[in-house]
Amino acid sequence: MVHIIDTEHPWDVYSINSGHAEVISCLEWDQSGSRLLSADGDGQIKCWAMADHLVNSWETSLGSAVDGDPIVALSWLHNGVKLALHVEMSGSTNFGEKFSRVKFSPSLTLFGGKPMEGWLAVTVSGLVMVSLLKPNGQLLTASESLCRLRGRVALADIAFTGGGNIVVAATDGSSSSPVQFYKVCVSVVNEKCRIDTELLPSLFMRCTTDPVRRDKYPAVTHLKFLTRENSEQVLLCASSQTGSIVECWSLRKEGLPVNNIFQHRSPVVGEKQPMILKWRILSATNDLDRVSAVALPKLPISISNPDLKVASDTKFFPGLGLALAFHDGSIQILHRLSLHTMGVFYGSSLGSSLRPGDETAIKRQRAGGHTVHFKALQLSWTSLALAGVDNHGKLHMIRVSPSMGQMLDMNTLLRHLLFLLEYCMVTGYDWWDVLLHVQPGMVHNLVEKLHEEYMRQNQALQQVLSTRIVAVKASLCKLSAATAARACDFHAKLLLIAISATLKSLLRPHVLNTPDKSPGDRLAEICAKNTDTDIDKVMINLKTEEFVLDGPPLQSLQQLIQWVGDFVLYLMANLPNQVECVSVLSVSIRLSVLTCVLSQGSIVRPGFGFLRDGSSLGMLREMMVMIRIWGLLKPGCLPIYTATSDNQDSMSLLFRLLTKLWLCSRDEGHPQEPDEPLIDECCLLPSQLLVPSMDWLPVNDGIICKLQGKQPLRQQFGKPYSLPGLNSTAQVEVFSRSPGAQRMDNLRCLHMGVCPTEESKACTRCGCVTMLRSPNKTNAMKQWEQRWIKNCLCGGLWRRIPSTLS
Repeated sequence: MVHIIDTEHPWDVYSINSGHAEVISCLEWDQSGSRLLSADGDGQIKCWAMADHLVNSWETSLGSAVDGDPIVALSWLHNGVKLALHVEMSGSTNFGEKFSRVKFSPSLTLFGGKPMEGWLAVTVSGLVMVSLLKPNGQLLTASESLCRLRGRVALADIAFTGGGNIVVAATDGSSSSPVQFYKVCVSVVNEKCRIDTELLPSLFMRCTTDPVRRDKYPAVTHLKFLTRENSEQVLLCASSQTGSIVECWSLRKEGLPVNNIFQHRSPVVGEKQPMILKWRILSATNDLDRVSAVALPKLPISISNPDLKVASDTKFFPGLGLALAFHDGSIQILHRLSLHTMGVFYGSSLGSSLRPGDETAIKRQRAGGHTVHFKALQLSWTSLALAGVDNHGKLHMIRVSPSMGQMLDMNTLLRHLLFLLEYCMVTGYDWWDVLLHVQPGMVHNLVEKLHEEYMRQNQALQQVLSTRIVAVKASLCKLSAATAARACDFHAKLLLIAISATLKSLLRPHVLNTPDKSPGDRLAEICAKNTDTDIDKVMINLKTEEFVLDGPPLQSLQQLIQWVGDFVLYLMANLPNQVECVSVLSVSIRLSVLTCVLSQGSIVRPGFGFLRDGSSLGMLREMMVMIRIWGLLKPGCLPIYTATSDNQDSMSLLFRLLTKLWLCSRDEGHPQEPDEPLIDECCLLPSQLLVPSMDWLPVNDGIICKLQGKQPLRQQFGKPYSLPGLNSTAQVEVFSRSPGAQRMDNLRCLHMGVCPTEESKACTRCGCVTMLRSPNKTNAMKQWEQRWIKNCLCGGLWRRIPSTLS
């Protein structure tokens, strides 16, 4: 069986009957986390992919095999993408200086330089097998011996070089035998896969040459390259029944000494001393307890001496440590080069995770000597979390402090967390493990500092990261009850940006030889310059022929248009309440933590964040103008309002109020407070129009909101975690759903009923719910749905949920 879980919902385990006849020996994720390789002791390899892009639905359609030859190492081919994180530039304002793309060649390329997908495996008999995925879905497979004299391979690991080559390290399991290294080159010749291998310099572990330890550690139990993109540094662990020793080796170029006979020969002009590659030991540990598992960091920090000095001076430790798990249940974090101890996790925590009535189990463990220990370990992408599976089949998630236990002032800690959040934002990696270290009191400062750093980037990069930074802010705001309402605002902003982009994409220039600006850009420019509160006067300045569309697309998008109309009405109707909240808000700063004190009855509600968001209010104005023009062509696409008067022009009224609010906040550097006449008009809105109740996204049902405490939480597979978290706080109740409320399809903006019967999927990150199968048949709406088929608005992955939870 293969079990797959999402860390935000660890109780929701998806188990696959793998079909492997023998024990699975290797599991390997691809770079995106959407595909998984599994290999067994019979030489069978299977490639698993998400079915319908759901994290809890998997299927296999591809595979390869070397019958009867167990697989000992497995890896996806490299796609040529390598990033570097520069700790010494952490104080820079330019993301391009903090995180840079490193020149790195893919293992194999298609026409035009596109990387070819596939995988590589090493077998016990010394065979290397490569499987290549052709663009048409076919699989090219080939195998070759690592060297002419094939021998047993007990352990192996795979790394990649910048030139596109593959390096395989292999050992027969005996510490007295050499660790062999091979260069593997993969190519496609005449539609057939070709593999060329070459022997590289090998090494003997130092413990075998030490007279004291020569026979003490007979077996090599762990062999790993320090990173998959660095084939010049390798970690070796030799063990006995009672202990282990770990060594770190580096491959270096050295001059080849010349015999004295040739030293007196006059050198040829330009002749250089011949160079050879040789393995040199960097560091080694003292005698350790027996190692049961090893985890290596994935954070691509530079390990040059200046960078290491900067990391030491700034106390930035993520990415510097590797994790060793021992048979006594403890874990040590060691420096990846010097192998000095940086932190220790004691195994007593594993025992304490047992139920209170399990004292007999603890005694039985001690008596029998079979202590709970980790069989497998894995560090997260930012090295701030450590996942492990113990020998009793339990899954553990451990926080790894970015300061490694050293005392840091709040500003330094915030700076480190901000640096890692920026890294996740730029690279696209999930920031879930960074959130484990964010306390509620840090949220406000982190959101503000992240926004400041974002605004310092150039316009092009801001546009690329515009939605991702909103998703990061939403995730942060969910961690504190004081900012939970802002999380709803950020999710609404993501939907607003998406709807605006979709509606603008429908516009077409009237003449083909168009000028530089698209109709959408011209609309934004005219709306920004024209401050008139009359929507019809703004329309006069537009080329209305660019807005002419067929009726069916407009009618099919009515639910999105309705959401825009309802959202404007909600914002304006709640403006008096929001302004009142601002007037009673008092801020006190204690210990550099921002504390918001609200008087009773003045709770910050969703929509509060839009009061001074000039760009979002401007976006709403543009869409109101577009909708007004489309309403002249197809009245059925207009948003529907319930008015108390038959001759009420609802859109004109709302546009006038929205424009007045936008004029107060369009200069975000110096926003103005809404004037009294505007507030008075907004107070009258509920008596003129029926104000809808907006269906805000719920505070996520995931585990991250419950992990701010230091006490470990115990969960059980198949049983959702039910400890009251943010959901029970008074500040959140004002926008949480009642049990009998209508359920919404948050992407299609459709009501699904109180008890939906349709199969649904939910975002693993924000909790956004949408139907699994589309009820729409028009192309315009299908294009909208296709945008979110792989990921949610916030970038999170989808998971299938029972109809009762939707």
